[in-house]
This record gives sequence, structure tokens and C-alpha cells, in this order.
Amino acid sequence: MKYKKWSLEEKLEILSSSEELGIVEACRKYKVSTGTFYSWKKKYDTQGEAGLKVTYDIRSKELKQSEEENRILRKLLSNKDIELEVQRELLKKKFGTSDPRKI
Repeated sequence: MKYKKWSLEEKLEILSSSEELGIVEACRKYKVSTGTFYSWKKKYDTQGEAGLKVTYDIRSKELKQSEEENRILRKLLSNKDIELEVQRELLKKKFGTSDPRKI
């Protein structure tokens, strides 16, 4: 089943009509589950209209690509750091010094 994305106005209309029709009838009329209705009601009671505002992930495609590229670059950097640490340890063993930068 496909989910419907409700706008702020639709949510407010459903909440207000529930006072006239009753919760069950309003949910049937607008085809909203009672669980969703009570979730909206709780948010509306605690935060007002701000709690019902649509908060879908609207990040741009470019931003998502940049974040993925960032993740890959961080992984590469951490691998390079590990490589350097291994090389330092090998130099310590080979030359017997505690600090390979003194070589």
C-alpha cells in the first residue's frame, strides 16, 4: 500500500472535523488510521501547528552525492592513516628506535 503525504492544511482539517464528526468517522471519511490521527493530535496538542508541519527529507541530490563522496574519502583517509602507522611500527622494529622521526 502506498503512503499518502498529508499537507499541514489537510491535517488541520481532519483534526477539526473530528470534533464535529467524531474521531472514528473522521478517520473513515479521510481514510486515515486512528493511530496516525492520535499521533497528529498529540503533536498538535504539544507543539501546535509547528508539530504538524511536513518534515520530509528534501535534501538535494547533489548534497546526498557530496555526503557519499565525503564518506568514501574519510574511509580512504583512515586506511592511509593505518598504513602509515604500520610503516612507523616496521621502522621501529628495523632500526630499534622509539621515534621513527629521529631517523
